[in-house]
Order: sequence, then C-alpha cells, then structure tokens
Amino acid sequence: MAMHGMRGLSVFISDIRNCQNKEQERLRVDKELGNVRTRFKNEKGLTPYEKKKYVWKMLYIYMLGYDVDFGHMEAVSLISAPKYPEKQVGYIVTSSLLNENHDFLRLAINTVRNDIIGRNETFQCLALTMVGNIGGREFAESLAPDVQKLLLSSSCRPLVRKKAALCLLRLFRKNPDVVNVDGWADRMAQLLDERDLGVLTSSVSLLVALVSNNHEAYWTCLPKCVKILERLARNQDVPQEYTYYGIPSPWLQVKTMRALQYFPTIEDPNTRRTLFEVLQRILMGTDVVKNVNKNNASHAVLFEALALVMHLDAEKEMMSQCVALLGKFIAVREPNIRYLGLENMTRMLMVADVQEIIKRHQAQIITSLKDPDISIRRRALDLLYGMCDVTNAKDIVEELLQYLNSADFAMREELSLKAAILAEKFAPDLSWYVDVILQLIDKAGDFISDDIWFRVVHFVTNNDDLQPYAAAKAKEYLDKPAVHEKMVKVSAYILGEYSHLLAQRPGCSPKEIFSILHEKLPTVSTTTIPILLSAYAKILMHTQPPDQALQNQIWAIFSKYESCIEAEIQQRAVEYFALCQKGAALMDVFAEMPKFPERQSSLIRKAEDVELDTAEQSAIKLRAQQQTSNALVVADQYPANGAPPPAPIGPLSLVKVPSMSSTEDHNSTDRASSQENGTLSKVDQQPPSADLLSDILGPLAIEGPPGSTVQSEHNANSGLEGGLDAVDGSAIVPVEVEETNTVQPIGNIAERFHALCLKDSGVLYEDPYIQIGIKAEWRAHHGRLVLFLGNKNTAPVISVQALILPPAHLKMELSLVPDTIPPRAQVQCPLEVVNLRPSRDVAVLDFSYKFGANMVNVKLRIPAVLNKFFQPISVSAEEFFPQWRSLSGPPLKLQEVVRGVRPMPLPEMTNLLNSFRIMICPGLDPNPNNLVASTTFYSESTHAILCLVRIETDPADRTQLRMTLASGDPTLTFELKEFIKEQLVSIPSAPRAPAAPLAAQPAPQIPANDPAALLAGLLS
Repeated sequence: MAMHGMRGLSVFISDIRNCQNKEQERLRVDKELGNVRTRFKNEKGLTPYEKKKYVWKMLYIYMLGYDVDFGHMEAVSLISAPKYPEKQVGYIVTSSLLNENHDFLRLAINTVRNDIIGRNETFQCLALTMVGNIGGREFAESLAPDVQKLLLSSSCRPLVRKKAALCLLRLFRKNPDVVNVDGWADRMAQLLDERDLGVLTSSVSLLVALVSNNHEAYWTCLPKCVKILERLARNQDVPQEYTYYGIPSPWLQVKTMRALQYFPTIEDPNTRRTLFEVLQRILMGTDVVKNVNKNNASHAVLFEALALVMHLDAEKEMMSQCVALLGKFIAVREPNIRYLGLENMTRMLMVADVQEIIKRHQAQIITSLKDPDISIRRRALDLLYGMCDVTNAKDIVEELLQYLNSADFAMREELSLKAAILAEKFAPDLSWYVDVILQLIDKAGDFISDDIWFRVVHFVTNNDDLQPYAAAKAKEYLDKPAVHEKMVKVSAYILGEYSHLLAQRPGCSPKEIFSILHEKLPTVSTTTIPILLSAYAKILMHTQPPDQALQNQIWAIFSKYESCIEAEIQQRAVEYFALCQKGAALMDVFAEMPKFPERQSSLIRKAEDVELDTAEQSAIKLRAQQQTSNALVVADQYPANGAPPPAPIGPLSLVKVPSMSSTEDHNSTDRASSQENGTLSKVDQQPPSADLLSDILGPLAIEGPPGSTVQSEHNANSGLEGGLDAVDGSAIVPVEVEETNTVQPIGNIAERFHALCLKDSGVLYEDPYIQIGIKAEWRAHHGRLVLFLGNKNTAPVISVQALILPPAHLKMELSLVPDTIPPRAQVQCPLEVVNLRPSRDVAVLDFSYKFGANMVNVKLRIPAVLNKFFQPISVSAEEFFPQWRSLSGPPLKLQEVVRGVRPMPLPEMTNLLNSFRIMICPGLDPNPNNLVASTTFYSESTHAILCLVRIETDPADRTQLRMTLASGDPTLTFELKEFIKEQLVSIPSAPRAPAAPLAAQPAPQIPANDPAALLAGLLS
C-alpha cells in the first residue's frame, strides 16, 4: 500500500498509538469519523488525493474494531478511478468493508468487468483479487465466464492466470450451481500441461475442488497428475524459486496427491506403475532432519503419499515399508512428528494385513501413553484400541489399567470405556473379564457409565460357573475401607443374588454379608438404597434356617424407609416388608433373576456411536451447529401495524429449530400412555388469594370470573432486575397465548418463567379458571418436576390436554393428564427429565382445556434450562490453572469480546452468576476488575464435566467485557458462552404493564439500525 506522503493519515495513526487507554482512543476515533463524515458531505470539493486519504482512514478505523457505517459509496466510486493509487484503495477498502450481499456492489460490477477484460494487467489483478475475496452470487453470475476466459487465455501473463484460477476456485466453492464447469475436463487437462508452476499449482487447486464434486468427468486428468508428480519427484524443469529447502514445490505435490485420492482406482498398468515408483521414491527419500522448515515440507508430502498408498491398496511390501517408516517417527523426540506418526499409523489399521506389522511397535506405542502432551496420549490410546485383538488384549488392557491411575481426568472416561469394550470383545475367559471391570470401577468409578456394570451383571447372571467367583470378588472389594458407590451397586446386586453360594466359606455367612453391605448404607445416595434393600430381602430369603436376629434387623430397616420421601425407596420398603411376612411364599417371590436374552452389547453400540474427533473436526461441527440448530424461529405476536395475526401460532414457532442430526422420536404422549393418571385431591373452600400456589402443596381457592386483574409477581432477587430482557430476547423463546383465546392470563408469563429459571417451585401460569404450578428437583443430569393443575372454580374443567414438545437434547416423559379436573381439585402430574447433551433449547408445554364456552390453549416454556444441570463448585488455584492450561484454544476454549452489556457493578454481576449456579472463585485473578468462576455441568453424554469462566471488565466502560470459557466439550463451551452472554447483554423488549392484559401490548417500533436491535437479531 503506497501511503507515503499522506501526512494526515500518518498523524492519525500516531495519535491512536499514543492513546493511554481505550477511552482516549474512542474519543480520537469519534473525532476523526466526524471530520471524515463532514468532508464527505462536501464531496464536490474533495480532490482524489483527499478522498483516497479519508478512505484509508476509514479502513484503519475499521481494522481497529470500530463500526464504519458511512463512506461506502466513496470507496466504491474509487474503483472506477483511472489512476492506480485511487483504484487500489477502492478495491482494497471495498473488499474489506462490504460483504457479498451489500447493495453497493451492484454499482461496481460493470467497472470490475471492464477491468477484467481490459488489457491492464495490474487492474486485472486488483479486480480478480476483490472478486475472489467477496465471492458473491451476483459476481459469480456476471463475471465467472470472463474469469474462465482469462484463465484459458494464452496471451495473459502467468501472474494474471494464477489469480484467475484462484478466483474461479472461490466462485465455484461459494456457488457451485452458478459457475458452469460442464465440459471442463479437456480444458483442465490442457491446464495441467502448463509449464509455469505458479499457474499449475493454482490449476491443481481448482482441480481438487472439481473432482471432489464429480470425479467421473475428469478421468483424462488422472495421467496428467501422475506426470506432474513424476516431473517433481525427478526434479525436472523445476525453477529455483519453487524449490523449498531442496524439495521441489511441496505444495504442488501435496495437492496433486490429494486430487488423485478422489479417483477410486487406477486401471492403466503403466500409469499405476509410474505412480508407485514416485511414491516409493518419496518414502525412501524422507527422513527426520534438524531443520524444522524442511521437516515440515517433507513430512507434508510424505503423509499425503501415505494416504494415497492406503487409498490405492498397494502391495504388502510397500505397506510394510510405510509402517516401518512410521515406527521411526513415533520414536523421535519431536512431539509434532510423533503425533503425526501415531495418527497415520492409526489410519493404517484400516488396511488389511498390516495389523501384525503394527504390533511390532506396541511397546513404543504404550510408552507414548506417558507422553507429557495430551494430544499424543489420545492418539496413542486410539491406536492401542484399534490394534487390539485376542493375541495382545491382555497386555494392552493391563497397560490401560495401570495408566488409569495417572491419566488426566479429561481422558479417564474415554479410557475406561475403551478398556471395558476391549475386555468384553477379547476376554480369554469370563473371570478375567470380571476382574478387569471391577478394577475399572475401583480405580475410576466416577467415570464409569452404568452400561459397564450392567454388562457385568448380564454376564454373571447368564453364566452359572461364574457366579461364585463374581460373588467372592465383590465381597473382596467391599471389604476395603473406601469403596466407590458404583462398586456398592454392582456388589450389592451380585451378593444379593449369589451370596448363598459362598455360605460355606469363612466370613461369608448371611449375617456377615449383610453386615458388610449395611456398613455402606450411610455413605450412598438415594439411587443406590433401592438396590441395597433388594439385596437385604434376597439375603433374608436365602438364610436357612431362618435367623431371627437378622430378620429383625432387616425388618427394622424396611420399617424405617416406609416413610421415605423418595417414592422408589418407599415403595420397595413397603413391598419387601409385606412380602417378608409371607413365610414359605417368599422363596417363589425372591427367586433368582432369570437369564437375560442375548443381545448386542450396549457398550459396543455406544463405541460405534461415539466419534473421537480431532480439534479441527470439532470446530467444523461447532460452526455447523451455530449455523443450524441455534437458529430461532420466533413468531411475532403482532405485525408492525399492530393487527392480530391471521392464524394461531403453531407449536414449532415457539422453540428452536432442532438439530438435523437428531433422529429421536419425542412424542411424549405415546410414551405416557402407559403411565398412571395424575392424582386428584379434593380441597376445602378457601378465601381467594393473589398467589394460590405460594405453598405449592397448599389447597386451592374457589374463585369465580375475575373482577380485576391481579398484579404480576415481583422479582425477589433485586440483583437480577433487567435480566428478563436478556432472557426474553435470546435463546429462551417468548411464549404466547393464542389469539383465539378469549381468556387472558393473570400476571406476566415471562416473569413467572424467569423466576422459575432461578428457583425450583412457583406458579408457571394462571388465568381466571386454572392455575399451573411447578415443583422441581434436580440431581446431576436428571430432573423430576411435578406439574400442579388446579381448578379454581366450582364447575369442572373439561377436555384437558397437555403435550410436551421437547428439544432434541432433552428426554422427557409426562404422566397421563386426566381429561377432567373436578371442581376445587388439584392434579399432580410428574414429569421426568433427562439431559442428553448441552444445549440452550427450551421445552414447551402445549396445554389446552375447556371451561364453559371458553376453549383455552396456551404454550408455556418449561424451566428445564441449561443452568438447572449446573452444580456450583469452588476451585482452588492449584486445581484451576492446570485445567485452564490443558484446555488450550478453540473449540475447547473460546474467547469473545461482548459489547452492549447491561452496565452493572461487579458485586451485582457476581450475584447474577451465582444465581445461575456458576460459582465465583475469589482470589484467582490478580486484577480486581476480573471475575473467575467455575461450575460442573451434567448430561448423559458428558457426565460430570468441569467448566471454567473468566470475565475481564473495563471500569471505564461497563458496556463491554471480554469473556473466556473452557471445558472438555466443545459444544458445552459454546453453549455456556452464549448462555452467559444472553444474561449480560441488554436486549430491548416491550414495556411491561402489570395490570394490562397480554393482548393490549403491541410490539414496540424499534428502528432497524438501532445497535441493540441489531445485537438482539444476532443473538437470535
């Protein structure tokens, strides 16, 4: 950029660099923008030099991160300037400031076309560069034929043709349906004969895109590609400027071999022989040297050659040579080379007849499990998992069990799952399999899924010879002073069923077995107690002759839990106590469990579903999720003129668009058809109350049609005022009462929902006839909600229907709702929730009923939101910083500068995060203006996963901050970042009038260019 002589621009840049803080910089930028805007208003008095200078200033301000919303026309007009300095500025600034859909670009199409078809090579290069950078559909339709002619022209210099090839590549990638490449096979073959390596490299890049789309049309290009490789491998006619550290044009070699991998096979024997000679030369000529740049180039060529060898299914001798070469790489000190060696050796496992050769390097691969770099450890684990078979399963599984003691927490779940799968697939005998699984549970119980110990129970139940051994091993582990809860579960089940087989052994009498199990009862959670109660009942049944003292002990335990608040425990205690008094009939009731039917292992099925992505693949998936599943479909309650909508809003207009990859059936009504109806409870007459469910289990009031509107609830948490706006305008979609309803709700539905996002009980919806309350309990990734449907009147409510519309990440089951709610009665409908994976999507309750002549239908958001599956955790500096450093870079660690933040002091922001179960960890950041927080997120896919948050605020400008988040799951990191941003950003909403009915609130008219409105649109 020739900017010498522009003193005003140099002074401005110097002033910006000398600013002491962000506020001074902003003031200087605002002053300059005002000056530029004033000069542009008097455009007739501007010289080309001045216009060029001011457009450069606009570009510099834009590069600093400030919005430049004027001057675009001046930048576009410079494209048509006759002189190079002005034209260069116009092209550069236009391609930087304007996107492909900007209206001003249409004004420049003719000028750009004239430059492309003109004779000035400099102008041609400028035009091709801008078209390639923007790549819009209109550019493709108007300019692609001219770019194609320029590429094939023999009169153009190589520099122009090279840019034309790259420009055409960009247009084809962006608009493959617009760029016409039919019949281009012969032209591409002609381009591959090009002697200039610059044009040839660009042409091969274009070829890779074309053959990836349709390789059948380009078979004539295959021998040409082989000739290019042969020319480069023999270093024939390669200019010095295209030789990189002695390697002839490594980029061209890589792209050519990439193009060859899109063809299924090579039929011509001469071409195939020539290609394998070239590949052999590459394999033999590559070694590790001290020069890093040469290593990078030679290894890029080598690994692409390995991929091509595997694709072509080469002879076994060449495959053995590839494995031997990779074996050398995984033994060097350079971590990048070791990583690439392990990754490519894992790919080699897909080729037949090489697994035995890879096994020779097993010791070195196991050594890589102890590497300081976690990415190398992950690749070594993948390779060991892939190369395991019956011959080496014992050695590999034992190594994995030893490594489990020192493995990172981020790897333990994957490590445990793979060890369990290998033990099941390749177990030499079932006793060894039981040993391995019990060791896994003992060493990594927190990271063992229920599927693993379920599978042990399956094998033990179906194999009579295994039962005494499994019972003895279970007792052996229970004798330890510290036992994980999952070990208690599996041991209780096995000992309850088969402890009688050990009765003749010392220390294994029924009373002693009961004593060992009962010692663990105070330490377990409510999910394990039912298994222990079942074990007690089984032990009592197997005690022959009956032991009166043991019987009294067990009966006392059953009696104690008959009044437990947990329904499952209470039911078991009551039933077992009643059954134990039946005497001889007990033997039939508590007989051994029958054998399980043979079916596919859930572990192996789970392993097939799990994709172990690289960081790059995870980032691609994350970007795809941002473009699809996070898009909201929100129907406005009113059009711009305030008229009611012509049709009622459908259920799908109230929730996010589900992910396209989801194939689950979420029809909760079918699942609920086998559930019991909600229970009805008659209540006594009570005086009317403004908040009938403040005590969620309290009696309902009798109330006729309302005479006045009840005031909306006040948010008790003063530190969260204004938070409703943030929630209402983002991932939590506004819920509306259908316009066909003549009955209006009492109070503000959005405020009620937001309050329930922060607490676990309260009123979700209320109108003159019915009241819906919620009481919830959240534990890890499970939630149990009870919907309280209360009829407030003396006449029955009929035609009651409730349908749950769950998002893809939640599994929800609602018990059947009765068709009629009697007068002054309350119905309790349990709703079970399981969180499958992280997401901010919201479930919706589609509720309808009829009272008299009024048919009411409302759609209400269920407060099963992301923060309900958080568990706040305090993290010390010794725990925080190692985890923070280990999660390096996207997609596991994301950073974003958030603007438009609702101004609030730090204590208020602290209270806000704490209310969403994200705990502030004081003292970790030396800057008092920053916050560090942590929480644990639970889902069925991730289980317990630690999330770390750092927020950096600017005391001089409370409307912006920088936020950094890290976790072991890329989707969770993105969803948590967006969730926190929604709570912090101020989004305009309709003014709330507590006493006015919902239908009387027209949507506010917000200007289209309002920054807050634009931000709300981006977040939605």
